[in-house]
Amino acid sequence: MKGVTLPAPGKRTMSPKKLGVVNGLGRQVAPDLYCKLKRGFADAGAALQILPESQVLLDPTPNGDQPMALSDDGRVKTRKLDVFAACRSFAAKGADAILLPCFSSHVFREELQAELDVPLLDLMDALHRHVASTVKRGSLLGVLTSTFAATAQLFERTFGADYALVYPSAACQQALMQTLYGAGGVGDGAALRAIDAACRDLRRQGAAALLPGFAELALVAPALQRDGIDLPDINAIYADYALRFDGHRKPVPFRLGVVGGVGPAATIDFMGKVISNTHAVRDQDHIRMVVDHNPQIPDRTANLLHHDADPTVALFASCKRLEADGAQAIAIPCNTAHAYVEHMQPHLQVPIVNMLDETMYHVREHYGVTKTVGLLATAGTVASRVYHAAAERESIRLIAPTPEFQDKVTSAIYGRHGIKAGFTRGRCREELLSAVAHLAELGAEVLILGCTELPLVLPPTDRFEIKGRLVALVDPTTVLAQRCVQLADSYNQ
Repeated sequence: MKGVTLPAPGKRTMSPKKLGVVNGLGRQVAPDLYCKLKRGFADAGAALQILPESQVLLDPTPNGDQPMALSDDGRVKTRKLDVFAACRSFAAKGADAILLPCFSSHVFREELQAELDVPLLDLMDALHRHVASTVKRGSLLGVLTSTFAATAQLFERTFGADYALVYPSAACQQALMQTLYGAGGVGDGAALRAIDAACRDLRRQGAAALLPGFAELALVAPALQRDGIDLPDINAIYADYALRFDGHRKPVPFRLGVVGGVGPAATIDFMGKVISNTHAVRDQDHIRMVVDHNPQIPDRTANLLHHDADPTVALFASCKRLEADGAQAIAIPCNTAHAYVEHMQPHLQVPIVNMLDETMYHVREHYGVTKTVGLLATAGTVASRVYHAAAERESIRLIAPTPEFQDKVTSAIYGRHGIKAGFTRGRCREELLSAVAHLAELGAEVLILGCTELPLVLPPTDRFEIKGRLVALVDPTTVLAQRCVQLADSYNQ
């Protein structure tokens, strides 16, 4: 197995902290949280950057300033997509972490986090840590939250193992929802009376402490406390949680980037081989692949042989897009494209899994170094001598066809009835078999199918008979796929 160093998962550098605060969920909440973040970090002497609040539009009420009650599945899906878009925007701006000051949205926080490389700070965990430090385990807690969050058992998921929970009566809950999501919002007198009534109802039910399940309650917590209702300021708690965040996060699953379209059929063939070489019992066990399928990347052979359009920038741009999409490693299922890898790799943060190096290592491990190895590849690959260099690194003797037979290989790949034109039988196969026989006559006992289109015509095998001679056919696409699966397995362990 060749050495490939993957980016290390885990702790991120957090100095200075750059935080994204998702706004628009009620817009009164984010400015309050913003102020408490600034004050908390200033008091701690810590550096902080807060990215500009995202103006997330979530089907607001007519005055455009109130949160949206998630009363049906359509609204829930709208909330998910809008919040995810805001988080993606923050990630693109280099956020170290994102705050989501909305309890209802934390019902699906894990769904969002699964698609984000940036930590989405857990509001429920922040509240649980606060409660655990102030309330005896086993106590009865009274919860003020939306009907949506209560139905989803958001608080049971976080507090159920340590505390008993109680909710306001149906009448109090209905009044709470109507006033908080009404035109007046949390600052309206009716809303304050509804909150007061719900809190007193919970106390009558025996609640030893009250839990805020609306982020808007932070705006009236001081007023309630003056009236003798001890309701924690959830925004202050969340801000303190962000201050103490140390950058540790659960590593994301392995993500394989694939530079596709070079050529198109070979891309599909490679992806199929990744799937077939993965040990999986369900869909979710397979490797996540991010594919940039760009058949418009200039032809590699035409550039190497005739100085036609240079594909370097197009290949590199594809790699950078995959890197930006979170790939831990990049595969390029095109042998000829590897003539450009040494120029691109120093400018990338993630490794390109070198198919040529992996193939020659595979040949050495399975067939030794005493056998002569023949190369079937594009004229560009042969001329670039990238396979010859990889063979030399493994002390393997590599031979290529004479010009006459190299022309047959080129025709089989690029010809009118060639593989890139969609053919896998007939003339293209006959031309390839002629080149196979030629290399076998020159003494090759192992043949590398060094163009990703070739395995579509000649499947790899250890025993291929041609004119009375046995040769082994090695498919670099399969070797690359197997290596990528190994990397995924080691990364996810």
